[in-house]
Amino acid sequence: MEHLLGQEWEIVPAGGATGEAFIALKDNEQKLFLKRNSSPFLAVLSAEGIVPKLVWTKRLENGDVITAQHWLNGRELSHQEMNEERVAKLLRKIHRSKPLLTMLKRLGKSPLRPESILTQLETSLDHDIVQLPVVYEAIAFLQNNLLLIDCDETVVCHGDVNHNNWLMTKGEELFLIDWDGAIIGDPAIDLGVLLYSYIPKDDWRAWLSQYGIILDASLEMRMKWHVIAQSLSSIQWHKEKNRLEEMNRLIQNIASILKK
Repeated sequence: MEHLLGQEWEIVPAGGATGEAFIALKDNEQKLFLKRNSSPFLAVLSAEGIVPKLVWTKRLENGDVITAQHWLNGRELSHQEMNEERVAKLLRKIHRSKPLLTMLKRLGKSPLRPESILTQLETSLDHDIVQLPVVYEAIAFLQNNLLLIDCDETVVCHGDVNHNNWLMTKGEELFLIDWDGAIIGDPAIDLGVLLYSYIPKDDWRAWLSQYGIILDASLEMRMKWHVIAQSLSSIQWHKEKNRLEEMNRLIQNIASILKK
């Protein structure tokens, strides 16, 4: 990859699960974030101001595509900052973006329906997980409420609105990064995880007002359904990675959600 930039640049791995991300440094001043085979979706995210600016895209002889973005010094948001209006407004901008939705559809994505989510869960969860009383109850909840969560609105959802994917720069610019899991679906997919994870229940109505919608029984059911579905999927993932502490924490979390 060095020949793309010249010998004066130092390229080091940026970490991450895929090993496809790198940091390019020049004279300890210039800094770029490089990624191999990013989705064309990145260009639209950059144009919409949702991720740091895309500087260039280059295709290598082997067919790989390398993208370079400005490196911005910043930090992830704290749990408390997720309650701020700018978070609600950026998520609203993402969910209402027609260019993002158009590009994901061009890339072959189709809306993720609740029945597909449930079918995937029923076939992917290990037998010993399904036998846990809380998991068994959670699956029954998803099955019994499937017809209550139909939503005509489909938007681009990030799919992992964890606080460490929100980047606040030193210039107070806010970005949402790491879009590898982007999907088209009910906005409650993102909203539910964010509210259940970070926002006190008493503040839900005010936060959603900043986002631009009213909290009603339908939205509350859809958020609860999708949070439980995503939690079950995460339980299976953590089990496969032998991360049993995180798995047990998620199981306890589902138990508390079911009681609400």
